[in-house]
Amino acid sequence: MIVVVGVSHKTAPLEVREALAVPKERMAEALACLKSEAHLAEAMILSTCNRVEVYAGAAEGDPADAVASCFASFHGRPMGELEPFLYRVSGEAAVRHAFRVAASLDSLVLGEPQILGQVKDAYQAAEEAASLGGGLNALRNRSLAAAKRARTETSIGHNAVSVSYVAVELARKIFGSLKDRNVLIVGAGKMSELAAKHLVRNGAFATVLGGRTFERAEELAAALGGRAVPFEGLRGELAKADIVISGTGATGLVIRKEDVEAARQSRRRPLFLIDIAVPRDIEASVRKLEGVFLYDLDDLKSVADANLRERQKEAAAAEAIIDEEVRDFLSWQKSLDVTPMVTALRHRAEKIRREELDRARKKLGPLSPEQEAALELATTAMVNKLLHTPTTELKEMSKSGRAAEAVELVRRLFGL
Repeated sequence: MIVVVGVSHKTAPLEVREALAVPKERMAEALACLKSEAHLAEAMILSTCNRVEVYAGAAEGDPADAVASCFASFHGRPMGELEPFLYRVSGEAAVRHAFRVAASLDSLVLGEPQILGQVKDAYQAAEEAASLGGGLNALRNRSLAAAKRARTETSIGHNAVSVSYVAVELARKIFGSLKDRNVLIVGAGKMSELAAKHLVRNGAFATVLGGRTFERAEELAAALGGRAVPFEGLRGELAKADIVISGTGATGLVIRKEDVEAARQSRRRPLFLIDIAVPRDIEASVRKLEGVFLYDLDDLKSVADANLRERQKEAAAAEAIIDEEVRDFLSWQKSLDVTPMVTALRHRAEKIRREELDRARKKLGPLSPEQEAALELATTAMVNKLLHTPTTELKEMSKSGRAAEAVELVRRLFGL
């Protein structure tokens, strides 16, 4: 029995998810606690900013309640405090949940790529803590393969859906490669920092324009591997910049049309301006200047929303892939119910074959190597052909939920 117990962005506020998060340094301890106190055969914990989930495998019964109680105890929280936020899924529903999570179909941002790596890391941590058994290992292999199929066979991960990623994609459309492009950050807010980090990862070089708190500008510049300059250098830096991200929180305009016109006199390259401030930092009329591209927060949001709608269209195709993969996994799981009987049947047949060969050798006397090989080949082929149909039928009956009936029938027919 595979079960999943947890909280996510869909069921619990951030403070609850934070309270239940399991840091890397305590992961082995938490897994050991779950195995011993909830009597689990195996366990894995997926802990991200948007979800904290325990994936558990039990030899018998449904351990969901025991897992929930143990997890609450591990964090020193009363069960009643966490109960309203917890969800429990088991069996087929748990398998489907695991596949959908890995494929980012259950993510806060549909199609986001980070979850696949986070799932891989969670299974790896469980393996290192010796809490990963055959059931969860099989779930890992099949769910990751299904997630990769969903991403490669659909466009669920295409088209930027966050404002910061949209800014990068628009810049790439304007400039092509972002390598060695100069990015000027005006204001050191969180959204400006995120967009700048994406641009720097793509090869751009950052300059942070300092204002009232020049120390913060220096800190951000250091984090981006760039430089900080005083606000008085605005026009000079505009002349050097390819991309400008402005998000100061000032009450009035920070970059005026005349500032951009002055910068344009000494340059021939396009200038891409991103205004993510509310109220806006950049005078709207600059977009009329030749070679100047201006996008404000509403522009970026509209692009992000349009891209999200495209991802949502692709989600249906991704869900179909997950459905197919879940069916295959469940079918494989059911086939395991008759594996011991198939093994016993083959052992019995092999024992009979060996006994009858020994009797035949005593009657025939010494045989040549060629005769021995022919005898082995013929008798092995007979056994395989005789067992093919009952073995196939066992597996097919198991897939249709009749494993117990199939096992009993073969047991009686072959005296096992």
